Amino acid sequence: MTVVKNFLVLFVLIAFTAISCKDDPVTPTPTTGNLSLNLSGLEDLGSDYAYEGWLIVNGSPVSAGIFTVDASGNLSESSFEIDLDDLDNATAYVLTIEPSPDNDPAPSSVHILGGDFSGKSASLSVGHGSAIGDDFSSSTGTYILATPTDGGMTTDENSGVWWLDPTAGPGAGLSLPTLPNGWQYEGWVVIDGTPVTTGKFTSVDEADDDAPFSGTAASGPPFPGEDLLMNAPAGLTFPTDLAGRTVVISVEPQPDNSAAPFLLKPLVGNVPSSATDHTPYNMDNNSGATNPTGTVSR
Repeated sequence: MTVVKNFLVLFVLIAFTAISCKDDPVTPTPTTGNLSLNLSGLEDLGSDYAYEGWLIVNGSPVSAGIFTVDASGNLSESSFEIDLDDLDNATAYVLTIEPSPDNDPAPSSVHILGGDFSGKSASLSVGHGSAIGDDFSSSTGTYILATPTDGGMTTDENSGVWWLDPTAGPGAGLSLPTLPNGWQYEGWVVIDGTPVTTGKFTSVDEADDDAPFSGTAASGPPFPGEDLLMNAPAGLTFPTDLAGRTVVISVEPQPDNSAAPFLLKPLVGNVPSSATDHTPYNMDNNSGATNPTGTVSR
């Protein structure tokens, strides 16, 4: 009887264990994790472009989500589900500007933010080596008002701006870092709230790429700048007087689908209301106010 009783007890224990195991399913190992963005200072790119994040995994880029930004700077999405192995093995994060829609699976050359992971997060900046590579905090600018393309007329000299230093020979009026592929500089004059381009450039001691408003009587100097003498945009009249206006140097993505300055405006100058032509005026460094920043967490 003792043997039979012990056998029955053992049988009951085995059956109970089997039932218990059947009712307690094994939790599957997760294969994805969450990537969270906390970014500020980005702007609406319009309908033709979007932002895309990239994780650098074993030296190669892995897409980490596409999002847009509204007029208030709010991200359309700030949390992305990412393959856990990629998330754990990522050494850096890079944010690019991409066409929308985009048929190319590789990142564009327009890298705006980047940062290295330290533990679970990465601090992002334009100065990171995988982004623009400089934060523009050391950039300086000097400009004069003049209209050299008008053939020597002296009645409209305050209707042109040139980024040159007349005391240096003349020499370059701008000290700016060399930009990586995907970026270029652009000069601007803001007249009654309307930004007017003075041309795009990559070199501070060469003429910029266009002169739609300059005169035709003479050539301009070999520096960025523009005379505002003809072909005025709607609502404006050229020649004008730039005293009391604002001049800006922006950093623009290539290609550029906007007629307004991009969010990066490292140099801004408020032209004195008493400004006189051929007098050098200095610009203020504005990089701290316009550089986007943020963090990414995994």
